[in-house]
Amino acid sequence: MYEIIYMKADYEPWWLFNGWEQEIVERWTYESPDHAAGQLDKILKDFRQEHRNEASREQKFWAFWSDKEICFCEDCAEDLQIYHGILTMIDGKPAPISRK
Repeated sequence: MYEIIYMKADYEPWWLFNGWEQEIVERWTYESPDHAAGQLDKILKDFRQEHRNEASREQKFWAFWSDKEICFCEDCAEDLQIYHGILTMIDGKPAPISRK
């Protein structure tokens, strides 16, 4: 099973803090790595058009953000950046998805 997950949080997706699943906005599931990789390309293209900033790790995590999209953290008394995270999973574990 191949999955692409979109999450929105005040941290980059590669941290996978406890409870990160609560930050999931949308998830897509595919049987074929080719189909998943094709959809990933489309999703990343869309996010690149929407957000000026991007960082990635290990070909399985992508973070997108806009400098003006922040939230105030009352516990830490400061503004936090909001990140739009994309991550890929194979059989429930973070992993790169590539075409066969």
